[in-house]
Amino acid sequence: MKRRKSLSLQILSIVLVSVFLLAACQPAGGEASEVEVFSWWTGGGEAAGLDAMIEVFKEKNPNIEFVNSAVAGGAGTNARAVLATRLSQNEPPDSWQGHAGQELIGTYVKDEKIEPLNFLYDEEGWLDVMPATLIPLISDGGNIYSVPVNIHRANVIWSNSQILADNGISIPTSMDEWFAAMDALQAAGVTPLSMGEQWTAMHLFETIMLSSLGPDKYNGLWDGSTDWGSSDVTAALEAFTKTLSYTNSDASSLSWQDASQLVVDGSAAFNVMGDWAQGFYQELGLEPNTDYGWAPVPGTGGNFQFLSDSFVLAVGAPDRDAALAWLKVAGSKDGQDAFNPVKGSIPARSDGDVSLYNVYLQSAMDDWASNTVVGSLTHGVVANDSWKSEIDTALGLFLQDQDVGAFQAALVAACASTGPCQ
Repeated sequence: MKRRKSLSLQILSIVLVSVFLLAACQPAGGEASEVEVFSWWTGGGEAAGLDAMIEVFKEKNPNIEFVNSAVAGGAGTNARAVLATRLSQNEPPDSWQGHAGQELIGTYVKDEKIEPLNFLYDEEGWLDVMPATLIPLISDGGNIYSVPVNIHRANVIWSNSQILADNGISIPTSMDEWFAAMDALQAAGVTPLSMGEQWTAMHLFETIMLSSLGPDKYNGLWDGSTDWGSSDVTAALEAFTKTLSYTNSDASSLSWQDASQLVVDGSAAFNVMGDWAQGFYQELGLEPNTDYGWAPVPGTGGNFQFLSDSFVLAVGAPDRDAALAWLKVAGSKDGQDAFNPVKGSIPARSDGDVSLYNVYLQSAMDDWASNTVVGSLTHGVVANDSWKSEIDTALGLFLQDQDVGAFQAALVAACASTGPCQ
């Protein structure tokens, strides 16, 4: 009888030890066993880059399940609409993708939806490796609110080298040279410039504004020191109108990938798109400087119109400790060097392994370090969501009627309504 009792006690002890060991293996926070990360990276180099960073996360956190909640389309517009609904219902994901700048500060910080991350920057030593240019754009009131994973360039013109060679055209460096080149291409029966749905038209718009106004007056649009009703802006809008005359007639039905594809297929000579297009071309197995070329949008040489994807920590995150584990990977050298060479962007950190990046990305690293840096409208840097939405509405009407006067008046009104001109 004593032996049976002894055996039972041994079994009970083994069970209790097993329970304690299993508990010890759980992620910090006890019950956190998964992290939900929300983004709009669903295809091409974007999805492949995210997958690469997820692999780093899994290696470092084998006991945390990664839940990839991604919504496709519209350069994040669709995803952010879904996210807004979830936040309004108090059902946040643990972490989500956002753009550094006013999209972050004027929306999620203003609405108190995300936590400050100063403690994480201190623990991980990120202030020593993150660009000084970037920190103010993700900060408010002395608090840092997100972890940037990359730097993208917006003002890039991609080209089909064979089409240009066949038509005796060199890469243009000014708007006048570009218009002359596109006139020649149009006369030869070639679509000069591919474009996609409306957000890609806004992307083109911001690069033309930079080209026409220059960096100081362009920056002034967003702080109120450049008058949206000025003759300089009128000239820029007229240049944008002329640029649109060279685009494909089916633009509104195409995604950015479709428009980018037209260039490498030989159906169009040029495309203006951020350098995530390079990640898309890389995913297609194309060779830079052979299958496609690139340059700053004509008239913007020496300027780096940038955006940065970053990740945040939700207030009330269901699995806060797991979310912090994700953010540590997102801000790490290993995470960024896994993600960016595939995504088609350069690391936000200053200590990335240059040898991992292709010839285009190495050129982007050099330009980021030496160019005048200005922010993107389309991708959240310079305008809050409300102001950007008003600009987008005005742009949609303009794409239908091409009325420069009405468009400019609407832009003046938007700045007075939700921008710095109030």
